[in-house]
Amino acid sequence: MTGKELDKEIRGDLRTLSLEASEIVSRHLVMTARLLDDRPDLAWEHAKAAVSRGGRLAVVREAAGVAAYTAGEFADALAQFRAARRISGSDSYWPLMADCERGLGRPERAITMAGAPEVDRLDRAGRVEMRIVASGARRDLGQLDAAVVTLQCPELESTSTESWSPRLKFAYADALLAAGREDEARDWFAKAVAADVHDETDAAERLADLDGIVWVDTLDGADDDDGDDDDDHDDDGDEDGGNAVVADSDDDEGDEYDEDLASELAVVAEYSASDDEDDDNVGEFAPPALDEDSDQDSDEDSHDRSGASVATLEFSESHENQEDDDVNLDQNDASALPKSGSDSD
Repeated sequence: MTGKELDKEIRGDLRTLSLEASEIVSRHLVMTARLLDDRPDLAWEHAKAAVSRGGRLAVVREAAGVAAYTAGEFADALAQFRAARRISGSDSYWPLMADCERGLGRPERAITMAGAPEVDRLDRAGRVEMRIVASGARRDLGQLDAAVVTLQCPELESTSTESWSPRLKFAYADALLAAGREDEARDWFAKAVAADVHDETDAAERLADLDGIVWVDTLDGADDDDGDDDDDHDDDGDEDGGNAVVADSDDDEGDEYDEDLASELAVVAEYSASDDEDDDNVGEFAPPALDEDSDQDSDEDSHDRSGASVATLEFSESHENQEDDDVNLDQNDASALPKSGSDSD
């Protein structure tokens, strides 16, 4: 692992650092990406180490924000996304920032952000993501019918093969199910399955659950058989005096990782030790602070992440029964809905 595994454009951004810092940051970013799905907590540690040496770059802040978001560290993720936005001037992080507000137990702020001018500057995918986050915030507040209405937009009926399409349909189906409209939810889960050619959602499993289908792991038996074979092999090795040795081709790579990066992770302890978030976590690019009297206590474990990337935003849809949705959104509710593109695929 050399750091050259990174995208060419990202490596270009890192060239603004010193040669030594660039090499170290690039390797930490590679490890962040590799560990993101299986060990998000460790990915976040690598991301913090990358920030400690390359925190003035938006691409490093963005990677740290995604890692913190995936690890459920929403306060840290929000700080990193704000710093990335401040450095780059891009509003693309807006939906994720709003979802972090949800994770911190502030769904009202997420809804307010859904009606902000920044949403108008998002591309089509970003506007869809913002609708999904706003719908989730409505559900957090117990406004189940409003959550359904929030997702009703032209993109819902689109036949687009973009990544947001199956997630929008999935989120709409999930919102319908939460509102007690199971028959409609089943139809939209089926539409999500048809659109989800890359299996990015759990639509197939949710549809099977509604149909009463029980999934059976057919590999369990095979694993048991393999285990028996391994035991037999171990017995043979014992008969030969215990001299049978199986080489692990990954050992050398692991040793190299330990030598190259283990000491670098020590930077994380120093980076995380300070209680001054503005000075140490965000540095000179500290984002504007939230209202000081806001309540930041929340149950983060209860947050259903609907992030716009990675990991993790959920989305939903439907136009068919708008007249049946006996929901009267007041002017504030209506203004909080992001504007969607009128073009359809």
